[in-house]
Amino acid sequence: MEFRIERAAFAEAVGWAGRALPSRTPVPVLGGLLLAAGAGRLTASGFDFEAAARTEVDAETGAAGEVLVPGRRLLDICRVLPDGPVSCSLEGTRFTVAAGGTEFGLSTLPREEYPALPPQPAPYGSVDAAAFATAVGQVAVAAGRDDTLPVLTGVQLRLDGDSMTLSASDRYRYAVRRVGWKPEGGGGEGLADGAGGAGG
Repeated sequence: MEFRIERAAFAEAVGWAGRALPSRTPVPVLGGLLLAAGAGRLTASGFDFEAAARTEVDAETGAAGEVLVPGRRLLDICRVLPDGPVSCSLEGTRFTVAAGGTEFGLSTLPREEYPALPPQPAPYGSVDAAAFATAVGQVAVAAGRDDTLPVLTGVQLRLDGDSMTLSASDRYRYAVRRVGWKPEGGGGEGLADGAGGAGG
């Protein structure tokens, strides 16, 4: 496996997939990020049985393949890489990240022990990313932090016609925000993790 990518794109992809990394896990491979290179694309994925994050970016692929690397270490490496192109390669069980005369080596995790990622669901519709991010940020602050009442630690999403309503409450305060929504199917309702939505 071998690929070349701009530092900003690599750091963004690793950062996005890293959102699904658990803070602590009894299963070491769940602390890994799965990188897959092929056909001019790099896919970065993270999964902890509760949340999954996957993103694809353009990359110059020299040799296709996939590797499971320690996620937190790769996030730390991405923070200190100099701007410019980043070259990554896998030789045996060693994954190398090189940029601007700096080189980092990571021991890989056993790919065969990593669970299969859940299939991506069919889209319900689309929403403006900036408006959605703003709404989540405004509503998630009212979500509870008490794990003994998990239903209050999330943000409720309700789809109705051409609007999406986000709401959260910790019993003492309540926040609600409505944004425009372009449905591709019927309505729906769900509960999203408030801590993740708040940037945690």
